[in-house]
Amino acid sequence: MGKARNGVISTLIVIGALLFLSPIYIMLVNSFKTRSELYENVLALPGSFSFEYYAGAMKKMNFLTVLGNSLYVTIATVIFVVILSSMTAWMLVRRDNAMSKIIFFSFVATMLIPFQTLMMPLMQVMDWIRTNLHLPMLNTHEGLIFMNIGFHAGIAVFLYHGFIKSIPIALEEAAVLDGASTFGVFWRIVFPLLTSITVTVAILDVIASWNDYLLPSLVLSDKGLRTIQLSTFYFFGEFTIVWNQAMAGLTLTIIPVVIFYAFAQKYIIKGIAAGAVK
Repeated sequence: MGKARNGVISTLIVIGALLFLSPIYIMLVNSFKTRSELYENVLALPGSFSFEYYAGAMKKMNFLTVLGNSLYVTIATVIFVVILSSMTAWMLVRRDNAMSKIIFFSFVATMLIPFQTLMMPLMQVMDWIRTNLHLPMLNTHEGLIFMNIGFHAGIAVFLYHGFIKSIPIALEEAAVLDGASTFGVFWRIVFPLLTSITVTVAILDVIASWNDYLLPSLVLSDKGLRTIQLSTFYFFGEFTIVWNQAMAGLTLTIIPVVIFYAFAQKYIIKGIAAGAVK
């Protein structure tokens, strides 16, 4: 009975995995097909594997430019989120009073608010800042990074907060006795101990920033500033859709984050378990 049960469970897992991977398969095989092959059978393999449509997609997307834009926005967002959220969480843990608890739960509450309910008021506020304070919050990468930091800070503070609770305060007290400043205690003692959760936060932020379409579409209007996700809009015209180039373009957009995830995935479960459970 045990072997039969394990066999059934394994079969169900394989079927479930195939179902989840089926969109990736459809996107990949159709990126090599001609239009006639694509309309005949979307599930069949292409007659020949040619990178013609990938070359066309890269040219239409202005791939190198949008790739550089996405890398800049993503890397800058991750750096600022890691630095600011780790320091914030550390202070909230060590200043264990009513105000710190209120601030912490405010960060957690932001995770429950859908972005769609905030996007129009957010754009109005950013437009007011641009008009009255003359700060370039719209149609700039820096404005997008600033907003990304705000939206990604909640989950980052939550994860860091749980992890920092497991760090003995005696380590920090010993550093203070040795003459370390508050800044030194954090960067020399605490932050090196946050490596696993920092990698987890970085992975989650990379995926969120890289895959984001809605916020960049509201903030960035110039073609030269568009991120890689916005560039896929070029394939979907008002009357026609170039499906083979669109599939090739979508494949190109996920390759960098898949490579990054493949190298860093082992830290996700370890970091989340350490940060959310302890």
